Amino acid sequence: MKVGFDHKKYLEEQSKYILERVNNYDKLYLEFGGKLMFDLHAKRVLPGFDENAKIKLLHKLKDKVEVVICIYAGDIERNKIRGDFGITYDIDTLRLIDDLRAYELDVNSVVITRYNEQPAATVFMNKLKRRGIKVYTHRATKGYPMEVDTIVSDEGYGQNPYIETTKPIVVVTAPGPGSGKLATCLSQLYHEYKQGKVAGYSKFETFPVWNVPLKHPLNIAYEAATVDLKDVNMIDSFHLDAYDKVTVNYNRDIETFPVLKRIIEKITGEESVFKSPTDMGVNRVGFGITDDEVIKEASRQEIIRRYFKTGCEYKKGYLNKEALERVMLIMEELNLKQEDRKVVTPARERAAKLKEESNKSEVCPAVAIELEDGTMLTGKSSDIMNATAAAILNAVKHLANISDEIHLISPLILEPIINLKSKTFGSKNPALDSEEILIALSICAATNPMAQVAMQKLAYLRGCQAHSTTILSTSDEQTFRKLGIEITSDPEYSSESLYYNA
Repeated sequence: MKVGFDHKKYLEEQSKYILERVNNYDKLYLEFGGKLMFDLHAKRVLPGFDENAKIKLLHKLKDKVEVVICIYAGDIERNKIRGDFGITYDIDTLRLIDDLRAYELDVNSVVITRYNEQPAATVFMNKLKRRGIKVYTHRATKGYPMEVDTIVSDEGYGQNPYIETTKPIVVVTAPGPGSGKLATCLSQLYHEYKQGKVAGYSKFETFPVWNVPLKHPLNIAYEAATVDLKDVNMIDSFHLDAYDKVTVNYNRDIETFPVLKRIIEKITGEESVFKSPTDMGVNRVGFGITDDEVIKEASRQEIIRRYFKTGCEYKKGYLNKEALERVMLIMEELNLKQEDRKVVTPARERAAKLKEESNKSEVCPAVAIELEDGTMLTGKSSDIMNATAAAILNAVKHLANISDEIHLISPLILEPIINLKSKTFGSKNPALDSEEILIALSICAATNPMAQVAMQKLAYLRGCQAHSTTILSTSDEQTFRKLGIEITSDPEYSSESLYYNA
C-alpha cells in the first residue's frame, strides 16, 4: 500500500498544540472525537496513519493524563454494537479500560450518561463497581439544549455528581458517538468554577479535516461513515466571520456552537476564547498529509466499502432506508461504482458461474481475495467448508507455492470436527467456517511441513482486500478482522433460512 500520511509529524503537531492549551488552565477537559484506539477508519483513509496514534500520544503524556469513559445508558439497554469489532458498547468499555491500563494510563471512572434506572445499565454499573471501577451516573440535563440559565445551575449541571480528578489533562472518551462526552465535560467545568478553579475545554478531533476542501474525498468519506448519524460537512460560518478563513466542520458542531458558547460563558463568567467550533478542536491531520492523490484514492475506496457495509446493515434491519439512500447519493456524487472496488467483480463472476453450474435459484456464496501483488484468488462453499474458509486456504497455498490439488488438512482431522458440529452440537450447517478451518490447519501444521509453511503465510494477508457475494457470519467477520483482511459483502443472505442461515 502506498503511504500518503506522515504519522510521526502528526503526533508531534498534535501533542504540541494540546500542551499549548493545557498551559492556559489549571485543568483541561479534552473530549476525544472518534475512536481512542483502533481507529480503523483513519487507518484506511490515511495510509500511513497508526490506528493507535491517539493512545500512543497519550502514553507520552501519561504523567499528566487521566481518563473518564462515558457510555449512554440507552446504548447499553439496546445492546448497541461497535461495528468494526462486532461487540456491544458495554463490552467495548471493558476492553477500553484494559487497553488503557496496558498503556499505563490512569482510568479515573466510567460515567453512565442519561441514566434513568435502565435495568441493563444498572447491571453493568454493578459489574464495574464490583471490579473496583468508580462509576458515576448523570441524568438528562434539565433545560438542555436551549434554557442556558437552567442548564448552568444547581437544577442542571449541578444535579450531576462531581468527578474527582487530580491530573491537569482529563481525557473524556467513549465507545462511540452520542455517549454524552460533551455534557460530561461541561458538567465538570461547572463544578470546577463553582470551586473557584480555572478549567478549560477542547476537542481532540480527526474528522472532518478542517484545512482540507469541503468536497475532498477524505471529508466525504467521513460523511459516508456517519450516515446513521446524518452528519453533513459544512463550511464553518463562524470561523469565516471571525477570521475570514474557510474551514470545514460538520453540522452538529456548527448548529450547537451558539448554545455551547453561551453555556461556557455562563459557566466562566467571561467571554469565550472560542470564536468558532473549529477553534474548539485540536486537529492537525491535514498537516500530516504527504501525498494527496494517495489519500484521495484511499478515501474513495473507503466510501465504496461503507456503501457495502451500509447495505448489509440495512438488510439486517439495523439501519433505515434513509441511511442507505444517503450513502448511495455520496457514491453518485463522486461518480463511484461498486465495481471500482477491484475485488468485487471476480467474486461475482465466480458466484455467477457456480449458480449456472448448479441450476440453483439462490445466490451461490463466493469470496475473492486480492493479494498485495494484485493476484485475485477465489473460494466457494462446499460440504466441508464455507467460501470464506476456502478463499483463505487458496490464498495461503498460492503464497506458499503449494499446488491447488494438494490437501493441506487431513480428512482424519476434518471428519471428527464435522461430526462434532453435526452430531454432538446438532448444527444444521456442519461446513467449517474460516476460524474452524484455521484451527484444523494449525493442528495439521504440527506434523505436516506444508501446512506449517501455509500457516506462516497468514501474516501476508494483512492489508489484503476481499469481497463476499453473501453476508458473512459474525464468526467469519471476526476472523477476517483478526487477519487484517478488509472484506466487504453484497447485501444478500446465503440461503432462505432465517435462523439457521450461515
